[in-house]
Amino acid sequence: QVQLVQSGGGSVQTGGSLTLSCVVSGVTVSTICMGWFRRTPGKEREPEEVATLFNGGGRTFYTDSLKGRFTVSQDNAKNTVYLQMNNLKAEDTAMYFCAARFVCGEDRQYLYSEFGYFGQGTQVTVSS
Repeated sequence: QVQLVQSGGGSVQTGGSLTLSCVVSGVTVSTICMGWFRRTPGKEREPEEVATLFNGGGRTFYTDSLKGRFTVSQDNAKNTVYLQMNNLKAEDTAMYFCAARFVCGEDRQYLYSEFGYFGQGTQVTVSS
């Protein structure tokens, strides 16, 4: 059974940094496709894409507006995927989710609805 457990997040001032963790169990993280998403306050639509990390970590897609500030990485020994967020802005305030699917066969960023396993979400609040 695949399970994703998130940690990290919290409150930070504008310009600060946070790292979110997503511990995966039931499958080896290096063999699956991982995604990070966020849902901003007041928006009930499907969470927006942050990044897609392809099987084995060989390729990562980032949402254009987040490139240079957000970085995804994985630690195969800990079976964990991370989202490092730097220079945070108020508009980054959101509930963040990690997600997993077994294969990302197309060379593109994947949508939240295309993943099958999800973390419980963790809140990130950025204030000035």
